[in-house]
Amino acid sequence: MTTAPSDLFDLPPVRLKPKANARAIRHGYPWVYADDLVNDRRTRALPPGAVTVLQDGDRRPLGLVAVNPQSRIICRMLDRDPAARIDEEWFAARLTRALDLRAHLFDAPFYRLVHAEADGLPGVVIDRFGDTCVIQPNAAWAEARLEALTAALIRVTGARVVLKNASGRARALEGLDDISGVLHGTAPAAAVPVPMNGATYMADLTGGQKTGLFYDQRPNHAFAARLAAGGAQVLDVFSHVGGFALAALAGGAGAALSVDGSAAALELARKGAEAGGMADRFATRQGDAFDVMAALAVEGERFDMVICDPPAFAPSKQALDAGLRAYERVARLAAPLVAPGGFLGLCSCSHAADLSRFRAACIRGIGRAGRQGQILHTGFAGPDHPTHPQLAESGYLKALFFRL
Repeated sequence: MTTAPSDLFDLPPVRLKPKANARAIRHGYPWVYADDLVNDRRTRALPPGAVTVLQDGDRRPLGLVAVNPQSRIICRMLDRDPAARIDEEWFAARLTRALDLRAHLFDAPFYRLVHAEADGLPGVVIDRFGDTCVIQPNAAWAEARLEALTAALIRVTGARVVLKNASGRARALEGLDDISGVLHGTAPAAAVPVPMNGATYMADLTGGQKTGLFYDQRPNHAFAARLAAGGAQVLDVFSHVGGFALAALAGGAGAALSVDGSAAALELARKGAEAGGMADRFATRQGDAFDVMAALAVEGERFDMVICDPPAFAPSKQALDAGLRAYERVARLAAPLVAPGGFLGLCSCSHAADLSRFRAACIRGIGRAGRQGQILHTGFAGPDHPTHPQLAESGYLKALFFRL
């Protein structure tokens, strides 16, 4: 479905309440919450994903927005030009700009191509795996215009395969389904090898987590690999497909143990180790991460470096307190496994837990384990995950490296 100019005349504009902060929108804030919009009968009747003009309290146009009356984020800014046409050409212009940035950053086409609001496509995530792209249309407006987005993506990147990934909490909040599928071409029959930081990762693009691989940790993997050089013994907890473990081995670690609850993810990690010629230095252990760390401590195991990269324990403000307790527990269980003078890496992908709260939880956990340390490095997502200047949620990833 493509929005034609006539749509703007067919649909009524939406308007901010008089006391709403129109200045924030003018200065670049991309969202309008339901409490800040005049939510009258005409607005409530708009279909999810409708595109129309946003006005301030004095009925002056602020830009073109996508509206979803079913979502707490009722409007997402698409274009400051209220007469813009959201069609294939519009998508192609946004995608070209995103691709130009990644072409400056990476030698090979393996990266996050579109990082939602930060790349001017609200709610849209696109990860690229060579000639295959995986789209997560996490907002109703993008779902409704998926055909135009896909056509533009093929045109701009030359992708032979385009997949849709419909997993994730964000789609449910938008009232969307969880049905993934193939939008163009034929889905890969096997995991796709992805070169990164000297290692090879195996990405399951149809059955794995999210889009198949987490590109965001790339610079933090590289930093961990530097610390592991010279034969370090490495423990990678919540490892997924071998994230930190394989990077550490590529950087010169002596051995690495990956811990994860998913047998399928660990099998992909093993295949990645084999592809990189590291299988003789790599081992896996399946089980609940907390239980495995407790068992390793009882067994007297110690490592030169321990990395914990758990899922989002605080995906919302309502889950923040419980999430911070979970991060503290991770640090408390991981710290005793680090040999004296060794390194501990702790990560969070929870946007609700900001850096200061996450750091405080980690320090409490380390202290309650009877350890002390220096913070060596604070890491964030790579530059293919740019941060929207007015949207803290787009800078969700934090990584702290300690020397204990």
